Amino acid sequence: MKQNLRAAMRADVIGAGLAGCEAAWALANRGVYVTLYEMKPAKMSPAHRYSGFAELVCSNSLKASRIGSAAGMLKEEMRILGSLTMEAAAATSVEAGGALAVNRTDFSDLITAKIRSHPHITVVEREVTDFPESNTVIATGPLTSEPFADVIYNRLGKALSFYDAAAPIVTADSIDMSKAFFASRYDKGGADYINCPFSREEYETFYNALITAETAPLHEFEDLTVYEGCMPVEVLAKRGADSVRYGCMKPVGLTDPRTGHRPYAAVQLRKENREGTLYNIVGFQTNLKFGEQKRVFGLIPGLENAEFMRYGVMHRNTFLNSPTLLDSSFMLRGSDNVFFAGQMTGVEGYTESAASGIVAGINLARRLNGRPCLQLLPSCMIGALAKHVSTENENFQPMGANMGILPGLDTQIRNKQERYDAIAQRGIDDLRRSVIREQ
Repeated sequence: MKQNLRAAMRADVIGAGLAGCEAAWALANRGVYVTLYEMKPAKMSPAHRYSGFAELVCSNSLKASRIGSAAGMLKEEMRILGSLTMEAAAATSVEAGGALAVNRTDFSDLITAKIRSHPHITVVEREVTDFPESNTVIATGPLTSEPFADVIYNRLGKALSFYDAAAPIVTADSIDMSKAFFASRYDKGGADYINCPFSREEYETFYNALITAETAPLHEFEDLTVYEGCMPVEVLAKRGADSVRYGCMKPVGLTDPRTGHRPYAAVQLRKENREGTLYNIVGFQTNLKFGEQKRVFGLIPGLENAEFMRYGVMHRNTFLNSPTLLDSSFMLRGSDNVFFAGQMTGVEGYTESAASGIVAGINLARRLNGRPCLQLLPSCMIGALAKHVSTENENFQPMGANMGILPGLDTQIRNKQERYDAIAQRGIDDLRRSVIREQ
């Protein structure tokens, strides 16, 4: 009987990045015997240089520490769920003002040592090239090896993207509707878009700022030429003064209600979520530096004081069309205990990836114990991210933690920081209650 129970309490985790390590840690600490597969050091992705687990490829910052921020709220939720990432970050932190930053080598070494020394975790250093049938968390990251990416693609159909080309996202209540207006082109359908109209002078000012703005450097493993089908707006603009006015800024089919005439150019914004709290700037995928995006896109009439919940990005990123594939527990729909975690699910950022790994690990452990998956409320940041990756969305793109994906408060608080503090505290309290209730 004990042997059968032990056999039933085994699981595999593929990938020893942040998400994979968190998934293995969560499983092992719940009595599950874990085999963790990692292809390093025998095979390295183009972005990785260090042999240790949980390698931080780009920045060494885990973003803001203050709980009244999206990043700080997420980190506090991770601590509540027993995060290995947060434990290691606390032990290897370096001075970074209001952010949590780490010595990346010490951070990786500590997590590697913790994983390798856990009595319930066995590390196997080899590349996985077969799609698992059950009891697995797949956490192979945004640079999943080509052989395994092909296996996922072939198994799941055309539901895997290889490049993240996303436009900026702003909060609805930060758009100046005294300048913008709701409409669809030629009044077809409902008034589904917010339109920001330009005069000729406004357009010329914006255009000159756009073509002279500073772009972000590409990593050596990235090649912007792959984006011909979804070209960065600044690259298109450099093809001629009217290139974007005949492209993503075309004014045809629109009438500015303030003037009664068609604007010289127009930028459209489309709902990013069902609640209508977030809007993305249509056709504005970009490789501009984040500060430049705020400056240049702030010249769009109506977006002068826009609050950016996500800046536009153009980079190499393997991710699933998760709303068609995953439920809110990060489990593959219709599968027998196959979970995904990390950036390939459509969460974006170090802590977001790690948090998804915690949730996937907890839920696989619960399934192995014959218990239902933990249902997290969308008022907590992890629950909101889980909702993002599992809710139908025709224009699905990866999303990091931000206050715009959380439901509003029942009471109005005008001061933004006080409002964020209250939203964060509500979510953290809800998470604590959910965890206590499910124990």
